[in-house]
Amino acid sequence: MLAAAIIVLTLFSVPSYALDVRPAIVAGYDAGGDKIVNISYSSGKTDSIRANEGLRIGGGVSLLNEAGNVEFLGTLSVKYLYLHADNANVTWISLPLDALLFYRRQSFRFGGGLTYAMNPQILGSGAAASVETKLDNALGAVLQGDYLVGPISLGLRYTLLEYTLAGAPVKSNGLGISFGFTF
Repeated sequence: MLAAAIIVLTLFSVPSYALDVRPAIVAGYDAGGDKIVNISYSSGKTDSIRANEGLRIGGGVSLLNEAGNVEFLGTLSVKYLYLHADNANVTWISLPLDALLFYRRQSFRFGGGLTYAMNPQILGSGAAASVETKLDNALGAVLQGDYLVGPISLGLRYTLLEYTLAGAPVKSNGLGISFGFTF
């Protein structure tokens, strides 16, 4: 949280007399990281969930300086992935809190910041009920580059994060696609 405060103070220290404050909606899909759970289907096929994998959707605030070249984006999202088999279901869920600082130029923005994954857990039912596990909250970093079309952003992001599961490190590094909209 201290780092998020430093980012916001940096934004305010940029020579500017006004901020454009707007609500923001973010979404995307992330992939990669270590395997955290496997599921076997009756057909013999197997599937797995990786630590960075899942659909992200959330909201927050965008603060753009008067010059339009520095932007802070703070968001809280839900990251979710669901696997279904005939006799079992497995869900991977977490709540990422992101504090990102971007440099903007024309139709692009590039930046990064911190992510804090809260309440990461694996939920299982049926034959997979024994996989229910909570991981420790984790602090990591995000690098992101976006193409801007008016209030819409489309881009790529890379997450660097490591969870702890039963005392062992679980890497959640991976690539993702991102979509954003500011009002």
